[in-house]
Amino acid sequence: MAIIWRTSALSQRHAEIGGELEDWNGMGTAWFYDHSPERAEADYTAIRTKAGLMDVSGLKKVHVVGEHAAQVIDRVTTRNVEKIMPGRSTYASILNEEGKFIDDCIIYRLSVNTWLVVHGTGAGMEQLTAVAAGKNCAVIFDDNLHDMSLQGPVAVDFLAKHVPGIRDLAYFGIMQTKLFGCPVMISRTGYTGERGYEIFCQAKDAIHLWDSILSDGSDMGITPVQFSTLDLLRTESYLLFYPGDNSETYPFDDEPCGDTLWELGLEFTVSPGKTGFIGAENHYAAQGKERFKIYGVVLEGVTPADEGATLLQDGKEVGVVTFGMYSSVNKHNVGISRMPVECAKPGTKLTVRNGDGTEIACTAEEMPFYDQDKSIRTAKG
Repeated sequence: MAIIWRTSALSQRHAEIGGELEDWNGMGTAWFYDHSPERAEADYTAIRTKAGLMDVSGLKKVHVVGEHAAQVIDRVTTRNVEKIMPGRSTYASILNEEGKFIDDCIIYRLSVNTWLVVHGTGAGMEQLTAVAAGKNCAVIFDDNLHDMSLQGPVAVDFLAKHVPGIRDLAYFGIMQTKLFGCPVMISRTGYTGERGYEIFCQAKDAIHLWDSILSDGSDMGITPVQFSTLDLLRTESYLLFYPGDNSETYPFDDEPCGDTLWELGLEFTVSPGKTGFIGAENHYAAQGKERFKIYGVVLEGVTPADEGATLLQDGKEVGVVTFGMYSSVNKHNVGISRMPVECAKPGTKLTVRNGDGTEIACTAEEMPFYDQDKSIRTAKG
């Protein structure tokens, strides 16, 4: 039984609209407002065509401040953090000593010696705390800081009514401003593949901001969206979810859990030529030794792959689909899968076997399936 030890200030609002608060990262999170397929479809469509508002406060927000803050983050993460200027952020991975992935994060540089690292369910905070020991650096976990994600094509039009300069905020840019009379930090980030924004605020302001966004944005189609919608959005956008796509969920038969960045397709999160981060030598040594690859599949028809569906080649089990979805908006039936390296080539013929025994023909294809050139999420103006 999960122990929920963190509380979102928005839990009351979620309950009022039918939200079932389930544990994610220690916080009661509104995975579902309604278990019906109709609700899932409506939420997905809202973000792809209008905009949706989600409470993602279950992410762990960690301030890293002080003279040695940059050195600590540089040691823990795969990015060259000194290249990040105040007002900017970047996506990074965190590895263990064996060079295996244990978390991902977004690193925000707020000022010269003031940083914010936002991460998910992995051991990012523990790594930061261990490396900061004995240094002139404080690592501060902050659950007062809440995070609402406003994602979708009309998000910028809505915010432009209230936040001067929001149209000039570049992808992965951040700004300190106010919204509906409250101090906020807005970052142009998200987990949907859309042009979207994350709104960080104090806990005491969360309900006011939530209510104001939904009330003022209702005529633009902005609606509250359940957390589980992210699985649909991330699948077609090639955004991995730890541990859902990892060996912690789909363990190897004969070795411990732990995936390399080369296997996950996350090697791009290592700044070119960077050394000295935890696990660096083993990371580089693992190149070309992939035991599997994260790769996409495109299924025939409209029946999606089950979560954890078996992947077959010529009748033999070769992998697993970690999550699948059919998009009525984009008219594709796609999934993220773990498959043999030799299968991870466009056009490889495979079969998905769902839990009820249904078999669906599919082919291996590169990801992402949506916004392939990232022109939507990075659009200007």
